[in-house]
Amino acid sequence: MLHMESIKVSDNRDELIRLALCEDFGSGDVTSLYFVPEQLQAQALMRPRARGVISGVDVAARVFRTVDPTLKIDTQLHNGDEVSPDAVIMMIRGSARSILGAERTALNFIQRLSGVATMTHRYVQAIAHTKCKLLDTRKTTPGYRLLEKAAVLHGGGNNHRLGLYDRAMVKDNHLMTNGNIEHLQNCIRKLKSERPNVEVELEADNLDQVQAFLQLEGVDYILLDNMSPEQMRHAVELRGAHTKPYFEASGGLTLATAPAAAESGVDFMSFGCLTHSVPSLDIGLDFTTLSR
Repeated sequence: MLHMESIKVSDNRDELIRLALCEDFGSGDVTSLYFVPEQLQAQALMRPRARGVISGVDVAARVFRTVDPTLKIDTQLHNGDEVSPDAVIMMIRGSARSILGAERTALNFIQRLSGVATMTHRYVQAIAHTKCKLLDTRKTTPGYRLLEKAAVLHGGGNNHRLGLYDRAMVKDNHLMTNGNIEHLQNCIRKLKSERPNVEVELEADNLDQVQAFLQLEGVDYILLDNMSPEQMRHAVELRGAHTKPYFEASGGLTLATAPAAAESGVDFMSFGCLTHSVPSLDIGLDFTTLSR
């Protein structure tokens, strides 16, 4: 078993950019080296080809600056802005070779992250008439977690736990080890005693489990897994006048079914699709040659 307690969350975007550029450039951009004059200057406008919400503007700009610090970048829109095809996200001026070399890597980042923000925005709008808040999950692209979770925020959503260290989520597979209520209560007390800042969430597959979990001390969230809106509403009623534990709905939900689930009174709703299967937002770069 890996012991990862000492690993800290850090901003790894520069490392991701470096890896992406190394992957793309390899031994050199042979197309630009042989077909684009070295002194050619150009201007490029980054534009969306579809409506959406953008994220990763700062990352795309850093890609261009990493390739060539002399490039002049004018950012005209920002993370979280809603865009349409007539918008200009940023303008890049300078060496045509440098702009062309950075183009695909910069677009890969901003297209992917804007796709996450756009998808999140659609789900947020679908449940905006309720008090339910939208959450992401840990189903992120390896290495891209901080970027994708930031994109969820840009789309108007909220972040669930970042990793295995900032919230205890006791699911059915964990309960298989020893799932009796007394053992569960002892584990919660031990965790709260040794790590008081770590929240506890228990996964419930049925209303009997919900009833049992509501009797425990120290439970911050109960996850209602694959329940119908009627079951969710019943679970909320079981909580009575108390505000905690909070209820999170997850599993089997879609954009079409999200409103009914949110109307049940649950506090949160989580969707893995916000990051694990989101389509990229179509964004392109339009070039204008300036001088040789």
